[in-house]
Amino acid sequence: MSMKTRTALVLAIGFLLGSLLSVTHGVFAERERQAELPYEQARLLAEVLERVRQGYVDPIDDEELMEHAIRGMLSSLDDHSGFLDPEEYRQMQDTTSGRYGGLGLEVTQEDGVVTVIAPIAGSPGERAGLKAGDRILSVDGDSLEGMSLDEAVRLMRGEPGSSITLGVLSPDKDAPRDVELVRERIQTRSVRSRLLEPGIGYLRVSHFRDQVGRQAREAIAELTTENGGHLEGLVLDLRNNPGGILRGAVEISDLFLEEGVIVSAEGRTRSARFSHKASQGDLMLGAPIVVLVNRGSASASEIVAGALQDHGRATVLGSSSFGKGSVQTIMPLSGEAAMKLTTARYVTPLGRAIEKDGVHPDLDFRDDEAVPREGAAMGERARQAWQTAEPVAFDDDDEVLGHAVRVLRGMDGKRMAEGQ
Repeated sequence: MSMKTRTALVLAIGFLLGSLLSVTHGVFAERERQAELPYEQARLLAEVLERVRQGYVDPIDDEELMEHAIRGMLSSLDDHSGFLDPEEYRQMQDTTSGRYGGLGLEVTQEDGVVTVIAPIAGSPGERAGLKAGDRILSVDGDSLEGMSLDEAVRLMRGEPGSSITLGVLSPDKDAPRDVELVRERIQTRSVRSRLLEPGIGYLRVSHFRDQVGRQAREAIAELTTENGGHLEGLVLDLRNNPGGILRGAVEISDLFLEEGVIVSAEGRTRSARFSHKASQGDLMLGAPIVVLVNRGSASASEIVAGALQDHGRATVLGSSSFGKGSVQTIMPLSGEAAMKLTTARYVTPLGRAIEKDGVHPDLDFRDDEAVPREGAAMGERARQAWQTAEPVAFDDDDEVLGHAVRVLRGMDGKRMAEGQ
C-alpha cells in the first residue's frame, strides 16, 4: 500500500474514532468501552486492506479497494442503505425530479435478490409485463448474485434507445425467462384523474414526486368543475405506486384530513424522530374515499393509505401493500458522492409499523362476498355499503375498482363525515 494511501487510511480511522467519541458526549462512563472495540476493528480493517492489496489474484486500485470497503459497510446494514458515487448520486437526483433514463422499474432487495416493487405507469418495464414481486436475476446474461442494489440499478440504466435483457423469475413460475427491453428517457406526471360516473371521481397517483400535492389539488378542482359541484365520493388509486418523497405523501394525506398525525418516524437520533400533522381543510368536505393498494404499493403510498385508514377517513381495498416503511436519509459526502442511510422507521397514526408488514385492506372479497378484515374500523361500514349497492363493472375488467365504486355508491357522504 502506498504511503499516500496508508496516510489517508490512518486519517480516516482517526476521524472515525473521533466521530464515535463525539456522538457519545454526555455519557462519559461509556466512552472508554465504546472506543475500545472500534479501535481493534479499525486495526483489523487496515490489516485486511493490506492483505487484499498484496495478495489478491488480480491487481486492484487502492481507491477502488477503499470504495468497495465503504460499499460493503453500508450495504451490509440492510437492503436500503448504500454508497452513491458521483454518477449514482446524480442519477438519484434525476429520478426524484421525475426525468431520467432507464426502464421505469422501482426495485428493492429481498434476501439479497433484486425484486420489483412496481413498474412506473407507461414505462418500458410496465409494457414488458413486469409486475410486483418479479425477481431480476441477471442483466444481459450477467448474474446479479452478490451485487448490491445500487450496482444492479446502475447496470439496468443506460443511454435511451439502448437494449437490455433481464433474466426474470416471476412468483408463479418455476423457471426464469428473458425479457428484452429498450431503455427510455422516463418522464412522468404523478397524477391522472377522471370522472368515473356523476359524483364519483378517480385520482391516480403513480409516484410521489415534486409537486404531487399541487397536481392532486388541481385535479380534484377540475373534477369538481366537470361534475358541476362537489364530488360525492373519490377513488384514490395507489396501486403499483412504489413511493417517492415523504413530503409528497404528507401533502396528499393532508388534502383529506382536518387534523391529527399523518405519520411519525422512530429513530435513534433526535433528527430522525419526527411527526407530520394535518392542517385544516378537507378537499372532499367529508365525502367518502376509497384507497386502492396492492403488492406494488410501497413507502409513501403506505404512509397515505395508513394515515387515511387510521383516521377512519378512507376505506382501503385491494391487497396487502409491500411493507417498505423505513426512512433513508441522503447524506452528501466529499467528492460529490453521497451515502444513503436508514435512519428511522415509519409508523402510522395509531402506531402501526409499516416495515415488513405493510397496510392491509379493510375488506376481502371471497366468493362474491365482502368480508371485513378483523379489527378494521372501516370494514363493517364498507361491507354494509357494498351490500346495499348494485355491482359495478368497467370495460377494463378492473374488479377492485368496481368494488370501490360500489362501496362509494352505498355510502352516505353526510353520515360518513358525521361518524368520524
